[in-house]
Amino acid sequence: MIWPTCMIVLGLVALVFGGELLVRGASLLALSLRISPLVIGLTVVAFGTSAPELGVSLQAAMSGSADVAVGNVVGSNICNVLLILGLAALAAPLIVSSQLIRFDVPLMIGVSLLLWWFSYDLVVTRTEGMLLFAGLLGYIAFTVIKSRQETRASEQEFASEMPAAKGLGATRFGQLVLLVGGLILLGFGSNWLVSGAVSIAKMLGVSELIIGLTVVAVGTSLPELVTSVVASIRGERDIAVGNVVGSNLFNILCVLGLTAIVSPTGIPIAPAALAFDIPVMVAVAAICLPIFFAGSLITRTEGALLLFYYVCYNGFIISAEINPALNNQLSRILGTIVLPLTVATVIGSALWSCRKKR
Repeated sequence: MIWPTCMIVLGLVALVFGGELLVRGASLLALSLRISPLVIGLTVVAFGTSAPELGVSLQAAMSGSADVAVGNVVGSNICNVLLILGLAALAAPLIVSSQLIRFDVPLMIGVSLLLWWFSYDLVVTRTEGMLLFAGLLGYIAFTVIKSRQETRASEQEFASEMPAAKGLGATRFGQLVLLVGGLILLGFGSNWLVSGAVSIAKMLGVSELIIGLTVVAVGTSLPELVTSVVASIRGERDIAVGNVVGSNLFNILCVLGLTAIVSPTGIPIAPAALAFDIPVMVAVAAICLPIFFAGSLITRTEGALLLFYYVCYNGFIISAEINPALNNQLSRILGTIVLPLTVATVIGSALWSCRKKR
């Protein structure tokens, strides 16, 4: 019990320091390259923090268990929005860039729908994987080119909001060292924390089902979680939100794309995932648009709402395995009371925001 506890403590320390280094290095690198923090969050930070998902999925494909990649990506995308954005918004209300509302979030919704469509024959083929990966390359090129075309006025405004570069972060090489060091610490920290938690859970007699649905599922999203919360606390709100949206895009376009290419027969889709988890992922992506649009701000109340739904989602998964009858009752409550109230609240908030802007 002592060694697993030490691993958890070391993992938490590595995650905190890794998140701090990553956010600092990314923000300073954005300034030196004249690229907005949003673009850095959508690309470098998002792709770096999604490395655990990529490693898990590729390893699963090479070992003949490519279907694991689907659960890994779908679960991580749901966790990114509901848990990570929820906690980051609770730490500090998140201002949402107009670019996210106009382009990146609709693209995230479109890519999620595309995966749903690809999954209808219960397999993501190699050809479909190539299309997904090609979409990633196009997205990166478009995002970087668009950012470099910003006006001088916006660049000056961006520079005035950035912290002054000191010490190691004063040079381009030092900024890269901070960024890469942060990613390495995040990778080790998440692995240590997950390993320690799984060991303790097994010692306490907790079932592998519960371990997989809680500790391991959140474990691969810990880099995104720590990075977004740290960015929110440091005032780098563009990095906090861009990290989540970019990670979701990366998970589908790169992780699933490359996994489908590597797997000889493509990625099999479980019927249960097609019937429940993938539609939930699409719904979670879709709800971002009205929440982001309402005041261009994710409030603490909306953050708490996202967290509430993350708890509900995990509750449904666990209850479906343990007590199907209880799961049916919870589904009726969610479908007849909670969801309609949420939809009405989000739509009302968006309409009120439009009225105030007029």
